[in-house]
Amino acid sequence: MSLAELLKERHSVRAFQNTPIEQSVLDDIFNNAQLSPSNCNVQPWQICVVSGDTKNTLQDKFVSLLMGGTKPNPDFNWLPQYQGIHRDRQFGSANALYSAMDIAREDKQARQMAMLRNWQFFGAPHAVFFTMDKYLDIMGAVDLGIYAQTLSLLMAEKGISNCMQGALGQFPDPVREVLQLPADRGILFGMSFGYEDVSNNANKARTDRASLNDAVQFYG
Repeated sequence: MSLAELLKERHSVRAFQNTPIEQSVLDDIFNNAQLSPSNCNVQPWQICVVSGDTKNTLQDKFVSLLMGGTKPNPDFNWLPQYQGIHRDRQFGSANALYSAMDIAREDKQARQMAMLRNWQFFGAPHAVFFTMDKYLDIMGAVDLGIYAQTLSLLMAEKGISNCMQGALGQFPDPVREVLQLPADRGILFGMSFGYEDVSNNANKARTDRASLNDAVQFYG
């Protein structure tokens, strides 16, 4: 499958089969992801892959925090609120997901439970936390974004699905605690991954894309 075909086929997956991926396959994917470009080749990413008991421990800690009403305390700036067309697209994405799951707009409890699934890794057997030294700020964040896209496409090439999750960067303390990360290491965001559960309605949601004219200007 060509890169263009992979991009057209890829979609965020929010329900997974409980089938772990072989370590040799993971080694191959993450080894190739090391070829991602970065500013001045600084390669700022420090990637934490969690599975099994470690993933389950983090899930339990996340859910405990959320059920206790703990407010997010991200390491990096997740405060800006979308405005204008960006806000419209955010609503469109949410509407596509909840419509696929047959959850009504006024059903706040069902929406909250669907949101909670973020911190349960959507049932995926594996998850990635994209971390970097905090001082790197926006420069490091750009490089981690490039790395994450590379990783996502390498997974898609092998039939492995994923969901990028800003939510996994909102509660960094249990991640630092469980993974024993230093205090100056920041958790930017995360990604759940595994083999897609194609029978789950959440995975039927699709979003559209802006037209070329809306997104790109060519200057001669």
